[in-house]
Amino acid sequence: MPEGVGSDPRQNTTPARWRVLGHPDGILAYQVRCIVEHHGWSEPAEQESHKVVLGRSGAYRRRVNGRTRFADATSVLMLRPGDELAVAHPLGCGDSYTCLEVDPEVLAARPDADGWLHRTGWDGSADDRLDLAHRLLIAELRRGVDRFEMAERLHRFLDRLLQHSGGSGDGEPPDAALDRTVRRRPATLAAHRQLADRAREVLTAGDFALGLNDVAQRLGTSPHHLSRVFQRVTGSSLTAYRNRLRVRAVLDTLAEADGPPLRELASAYGFADQAHLTRVVRDHVGHPPARLRALLTA
Repeated sequence: MPEGVGSDPRQNTTPARWRVLGHPDGILAYQVRCIVEHHGWSEPAEQESHKVVLGRSGAYRRRVNGRTRFADATSVLMLRPGDELAVAHPLGCGDSYTCLEVDPEVLAARPDADGWLHRTGWDGSADDRLDLAHRLLIAELRRGVDRFEMAERLHRFLDRLLQHSGGSGDGEPPDAALDRTVRRRPATLAAHRQLADRAREVLTAGDFALGLNDVAQRLGTSPHHLSRVFQRVTGSSLTAYRNRLRVRAVLDTLAEADGPPLRELASAYGFADQAHLTRVVRDHVGHPPARLRALLTA
C-alpha cells in the first residue's frame, strides 16, 4: 500500500507518516502516525471531507469549531466539510490513528448517516468492542483483501460506528427500525428476498472483478442497503457468499492438469494476491491451493 511522510490529514499542517490501506467505492482508509515537532497548537484548518478519526495510541488535544477536548487511544471524532480543526501535543508523545474519509454520496445512501450529513459531527469514545472491531478491520486490510471485500468490511464497520455514535439521529439502532419494518410489512420481506436472489444472480455470473458498488448499481440500490438485506435474508454476508463461489471456481481450475499458476489464478478470480487466495481457500476447505491441486489432479 502507498506510504509517505507529509502533513497530518486531520488538519493538513502537522507532519505525519501515513499509509493508505485502501480506497474502494468512495471510502478512503489510511493510518497515520503524527510526528511531534512542537507542543503548541497548529493553525486551524477547515476540513474538506467527511472523516472519522479513530485513535490507536498516544494522546493530544484537539479544538473543533472552537471547542477543546483531550483525545487519546479511545477517542473517536467524526468531522464534516467546513469543520475547523486544530491540534496540539502538550504531552509530547504524539499519537497514531486510523482515518476513514467517506464520500457524501456514500453517506447519502445510508439512512443511519443523517446526523453526520445534516446535523453535527460526533466527538466521543469507542467502547472495547468497537475498538477491537477497528483493530481487526485494520489487520485484515493490511493483510490484503480485494476491493469487493474491503468495501463490505468498511460498510459493516460504519454500521457499528454509526450505531455506537447514535448517527441515525434519533438514538435508536438502525437495525431495530428495519426489524420492525420487516415484521410489519410482508411485502418488504418479499422485496428483500427478491433483492438477495438478484444479487446471487449477479455474483454467480462469474465476473469477480465487480466491486460491491458495481453490484449495487446493477441492482439499483445502495451498497449499504444491499449488504444488510443480503445478510438478513441469507444469514451470510455478500463477501462470504462470493468467496464460496470463488473457492468452487478455483477448485474446478485446480482439478485441471494444465491449470495456470496460482498467481494467475488469484488475479483471474479477483483475489488481492496469491497469499489472499491461499488464505481464503484454506479457511473454506482446510487445505491450501497447492495441496488441493496435487489432490485433485492425482
